Amino acid sequence: MNFFDLNVLDIIGTISGFVFTIMIFSYIFGDNPLFRFATHVFIGVSAGYVVIITIYNVILPQMIYPFLQGTSSILTILIWVGAFFMVFKAFPNLAKIGNGVMAYIVGVGVAVAIGGSVLGTILPQASGTIQLFDNSTFQSAETPSWLNFVNALFILIGTLSTLIYFQFYTSGNARNTLSRWFQKIALVKNIGRIYIAITFGALFVGVYIASVTAFVERFAFIRDILLNLFSPFLGS
Repeated sequence: MNFFDLNVLDIIGTISGFVFTIMIFSYIFGDNPLFRFATHVFIGVSAGYVVIITIYNVILPQMIYPFLQGTSSILTILIWVGAFFMVFKAFPNLAKIGNGVMAYIVGVGVAVAIGGSVLGTILPQASGTIQLFDNSTFQSAETPSWLNFVNALFILIGTLSTLIYFQFYTSGNARNTLSRWFQKIALVKNIGRIYIAITFGALFVGVYIASVTAFVERFAFIRDILLNLFSPFLGS
C-alpha cells in the first residue's frame, strides 16, 4: 500500500516509527541526545501503558466500581486497607507501617513462583521424561525404536545430571560425612554442566537470531518508507 494512501493517524504513526528508529540506530555513533530521547520516550510510554492497565483492570473494577454499584465485600475493604498501608512505603520515616502488607505480597509472590516452578516445570519435566520410555511410544513412532530409546536416554541423563548439578553440601561435619558421596557424583555434575552450557548456548543463539531479525525488519521498514516518500520524484 502506498504511503500517501494512508489516513492521518497511520501517517503520523508511520513517521513516528521511522523517526524513532533512526534515533535508536544513532547509537552506532555512541551515546547521544537523540538516542537518550528515544529511550526516555519508550520508557515513559511503557510506564504510562502500565498505569492505564492498572487503573482500568485493577483499581476501577476492584476498588471503585464495587462501592459505586453497591457490590462491595470484605475483600474490597481489605484491598482498600492494604492500599492505604502501602502508601506509607513512599515515606521513609513511616515505611515500617506498610511492612506487613509488603510481607504478605512478597510471600504470595514467592509461593506462586515456587508453585509455578514445581507444577509447571519440575513435575511436567519428570512426567515427560518417564513417558519417553513408554513402549507404546516406541512402537507408534515413525522413527526406529532404538533411536527413540537413545533420545529418551539422552533426555533422562540431561534431566538427572542437571538436577544433581545444583546439589550443594554444607560445611563442617556434614561436608566430611558426605564428601565421598559428592566425589562420586562429581562426574555426573560435570555432565550436567555440559547440558547447562549447551542450553545457554541455544538460548543465546535464539536471542541473537531474534535480534538480527528485528534489526533486518527495521532496515526494511526504513527502506520502504524512503521508497514511498521519494517514489513520486523518481517517476515510479
